[in-house]
Amino acid sequence: MSEHVVDVSWSRGGHEFTYDTYDRDHEWRFDGGVTVPGSANPKYLGNPGPVDPEEAFVAAISSCHMLTFLAIAARKRLVVDAYDDHAVGVMAPGPTGRLAITQVTLHPKIVWNGAGPDAATLERMHGLAHRECFIANSVTTEITVAG
Repeated sequence: MSEHVVDVSWSRGGHEFTYDTYDRDHEWRFDGGVTVPGSANPKYLGNPGPVDPEEAFVAAISSCHMLTFLAIAARKRLVVDAYDDHAVGVMAPGPTGRLAITQVTLHPKIVWNGAGPDAATLERMHGLAHRECFIANSVTTEITVAG
């Protein structure tokens, strides 16, 4: 078992506090000392500059899948030179009718050092990465890997 801690801080800062006017900007502080500016999505009156929770959720899924995939490749002695993903999350009403990130599609592009695996092996590796990813195991969002 492990524990993962993030400190999230917001303050009114003297601004008016009504739904249309309060400032959505805040900070995420991680245990390694990194501070990330956060805000609501602009659709929900947030600042377009900082990371919004929906983007962070999609990034966490993509990052976890990538790290799990890299571990699988390393164990298979397949050398990866680069891994880039264009992850896309869709917000829509979920099964209960409430808004949720209902689907995330990963579009990984992998550069192999030497010959990479055949298509069937690559598909199995992505399937295993999905099954072993801690974040994918924690959510009900449909996650797919597009070829």
